[in-house]
Amino acid sequence: MIREAEKIAVALGRMFPGLCEVVLHDLRDPERAVRAIENNLSGRQIGDSATELGLARIADPAYPDVVQNYPNRFPDGRPAKSTSIGIRNAEGEYVAALCLNLDVSVLSPLTLTLANLVATDTAHREQPLETLRDRNARELRRAVEELCARRAATPRSLSREDKRALVRQLHRDGHFDSRDAAQTIADLLGVSRATVYNYAKTTP
Repeated sequence: MIREAEKIAVALGRMFPGLCEVVLHDLRDPERAVRAIENNLSGRQIGDSATELGLARIADPAYPDVVQNYPNRFPDGRPAKSTSIGIRNAEGEYVAALCLNLDVSVLSPLTLTLANLVATDTAHREQPLETLRDRNARELRRAVEELCARRAATPRSLSREDKRALVRQLHRDGHFDSRDAAQTIADLLGVSRATVYNYAKTTP
């Protein structure tokens, strides 16, 4: 079992070089508990003693199997995020622990850089200075909504005759001058673009 866990420790450590230390503790021998250490960030060596958490597992079989994402610190002061996974034998006794120690000091500058990158001026957060959409499209949508409001209806709930009348009105008001007007109207009314053009050509 310990030998199999050692394979996992080595594989995990090599997946995150320079970032995550992975340590396998043999809790059957707490004085020489460190059985494997991959991507060594803490300066420990094979044969070093168990940590306080390892000793707690040995003393208390009811200790949680997994202690995840707890704050920690390397000997040189670098902050770390750690996870400890207890491994039990067939009798339910803790025999080993697999521990991952992530060096978050490496990620902190990146986090700060990203935060600065996405930050915006607080003076304009509540009221944007502009909308990055076609102004004509906005005006067209507003015109459709206003014409529908007069009929106490939504664009898609209009009858065929009302849709035809609405399209003719939009055409007279010059809204077809914008590039994607027909498609925008079609989307709002729930009809095809060809239908919109047919409505626009229909004479009263």
